[in-house]
Amino acid sequence: MMLLTGCTQRVWNDPYPNSERVSNILYLSFLERPKHLDPAQAYSADAYALTAQILEPPLQYHYLKRPYTLIPQTLTAMPTLTYLDAAGKSLPVTVNPDLVAESVYELHVRPGIYYQPHPAFARDETGQPYYLPWRTTDRSQIHRWQDFKHFGTRELTADDYVYEIKRLASPQVNSPIFGLMSGYIVGFKAYEAMLAHVANKAGPNDYLDLRRYDLPGAQVLDRYTYRIRLHGKYPQFLYWLAMPFFAPVPPEVDAFYHQTGMAKRNFSLDWHPVGTGPYQLTLMDPNWRMVLERNPNFHGERYPSEGEPGDAAAGLLHDAGKPLPFVDKVVFSLEKEVIPNWNKFLQGYYDFSAISSDTFAQAITPDAQGQPHPSPALQAHGITLETPTMPAVGYVGFNMLDSVVGGYSARARALRQAISIAVNYEEFISIFMNGRGIAAQGPIPPGIEGYRAGVLGMNPVIYHQVNGHIERRSLADAQHLLAVAGYPDGRDARTGAPLVLYYDNTYTGPEAKAYVDWMAKQLAKLKIQMISRSSDFNRFQDKIRRGNTQLFVAGWDADYPDPENFLFLFYGPNSKVSSGGENDANYRNPQYDVLFNQMKYLDNGPEREKLIAQMLAILQQDAPWLFGYFPRQYVLSQAWVSPWKPNMIANNTLKYVQIDPGLRARRRVAWNQPVWWPLGILGGGVLALVASVGYTRRKRERSLAR
Repeated sequence: MMLLTGCTQRVWNDPYPNSERVSNILYLSFLERPKHLDPAQAYSADAYALTAQILEPPLQYHYLKRPYTLIPQTLTAMPTLTYLDAAGKSLPVTVNPDLVAESVYELHVRPGIYYQPHPAFARDETGQPYYLPWRTTDRSQIHRWQDFKHFGTRELTADDYVYEIKRLASPQVNSPIFGLMSGYIVGFKAYEAMLAHVANKAGPNDYLDLRRYDLPGAQVLDRYTYRIRLHGKYPQFLYWLAMPFFAPVPPEVDAFYHQTGMAKRNFSLDWHPVGTGPYQLTLMDPNWRMVLERNPNFHGERYPSEGEPGDAAAGLLHDAGKPLPFVDKVVFSLEKEVIPNWNKFLQGYYDFSAISSDTFAQAITPDAQGQPHPSPALQAHGITLETPTMPAVGYVGFNMLDSVVGGYSARARALRQAISIAVNYEEFISIFMNGRGIAAQGPIPPGIEGYRAGVLGMNPVIYHQVNGHIERRSLADAQHLLAVAGYPDGRDARTGAPLVLYYDNTYTGPEAKAYVDWMAKQLAKLKIQMISRSSDFNRFQDKIRRGNTQLFVAGWDADYPDPENFLFLFYGPNSKVSSGGENDANYRNPQYDVLFNQMKYLDNGPEREKLIAQMLAILQQDAPWLFGYFPRQYVLSQAWVSPWKPNMIANNTLKYVQIDPGLRARRRVAWNQPVWWPLGILGGGVLALVASVGYTRRKRERSLAR
């Protein structure tokens, strides 16, 4: 048997079928099933990993260009935009935003785009829908997705996009972005109220045909053209048009899934979304595996032929003009534990891998300058490393309503500045993040308009320039500011009482104490005493809503790559306590608010950059946050994966990934050869034992009886 194993290339521990050994398949892992795949509800990275490959919003991000650039996906061109005054007359693009009553976007869908095969599109010989209504005989025979015998398709139309916009207001859907969009899309609030009234009269599971109810803010003009009307001016709306919320949903698919018996069999948009993208979901078993396969009706797309300087040298333009997608199938396997996931990557069974704290030392070796590289063992396997900075920020906020750390007096400002200098986030990144982050100089991360690297973007309150490099100011500077604030040596100059600050957080698990102790140590540099108040997430959010905090841990991930998405976190009218907005520090500076209202309506350019620089200078002086860090994601890829470029905003990037299945198959065989010598030792031991027993028995049989 041992000799026969050498006659095959089959690897004994291969978790995939032998028929896939040299197939053009991308192998990835997932930690847990996404809660929603319905485009009107899905709002998480694990959901987008699937839906963004299936669904096609009208816009997408250019794969290679930075800063992130929007381009058409299913449109003939970028949407046309017209501004109207209160009388409905057109206004010039450069008009004062206060004069804009409506922004009108017109979108033209490209003809010839077809949906993936789906039972909802199936027709019988008379042209009628085969599964609408769902016959009783069908219900008794169909229990799994594979049981459907009839599939069909049809062309993408403007009505499909408008139907999805209407679904955002449906009480049967409860979209998480309805609240935001109701302030912009014309007639959206009234439309939601009307649908709620209609739904109350119908059964809870009855199909609500939204085609019967017109929405003023989303109108079909012809088969391929639709119009979206917004209140006022909202330039950031274009970014939402690149998110699955605005992807098309065919009405007949929605009706198909609302039929009796569908939900019981997990036939729904949450389990089986339907789109025009490069892939379709063919297996949805969240306890084992999720599989995307090439959509046979995909309209086609080409790899970009231009990018940033340096992309060509990095091999990123080698495939320019080639048809997408490159891989035929994407297999996501469930991995609940870090170590098994890592071991399978090392064995070649996953094509990409993140790096956890448990595997960091094994995976990464820094060079003399401290820059990360794959360890020598990984480099010997041809494994490469990408370290993109995420469009996110982690920070500690000051509650500006608090009588001690809040307020806008010179003394309060000095206290926050002193603490900002003392809390060393370079040390935090090194200890708790294995260096996977960048100390923040402000709220805008790299890759977003307004971010400036190095000395140009330095926060002069916290850092200063030394020999062309930026360094955190000394503890003496922080102690001086603390004395200005009225707390020399950490005591109130008037009463002599020690300064005690409360630190609210949601830290749990084995590392919680280490995080809290580190923060206490930072404040202890200034002889400030700290009391940690850890609580569960719901309790913590309640404290934030009520303003019952002093210092609190928080973070923000970008919804879209615009500086407005970070700077609005300090806009006064967005205060958490007064209006329930995302300004959880409750910061309010009239000068900043004026600049924000000017900045948010401008396109990227010199004028906007100037306003952003002024806003950042105000924030740096007022210090409503300990600006914290911008996290970096470390991603390893195997040698058989072609050069790729991380895009931390776009989610539909699997179509750009290319692999060499033959090289992968050879490496798997080489890396997973069975080790036979332990069996040899075991066999030798067994033989020795048998021989010993046989010798003893033979000796006894030949011995003389007494």
